[in-house]
Amino acid sequence: MIQGLKKIFGLGPKVDFNELMSKGAQIIDVRTPSEFNSGHIKGSLNIPLSNISENLAKIKKDKPVITCCASGMRSASARSILTSKGYREVHNGGGWMSLQQKIRK
Repeated sequence: MIQGLKKIFGLGPKVDFNELMSKGAQIIDVRTPSEFNSGHIKGSLNIPLSNISENLAKIKKDKPVITCCASGMRSASARSILTSKGYREVHNGGGWMSLQQKIRK
């Protein structure tokens, strides 16, 4: 049960987000445009969770994907959607502010 929840929320083994970035990871911010415009990680792409399925062409399948939002709930849903669509390396980065602190720019 706990393991299943960890998998759903992407809380498995610790992820090295800097290593993912060095591999060309794409950061997909799934908050609303107004949330995104109030602050976001430089270089991230804003695709609201409600629109993610229609915007798959904007997300490269051959690069790691890091999803983020305000708290980690929507990004967990986005991760599930992307993995169900065939994306192999998708990580839930959680809230964008904490993710920003984990990534050295």
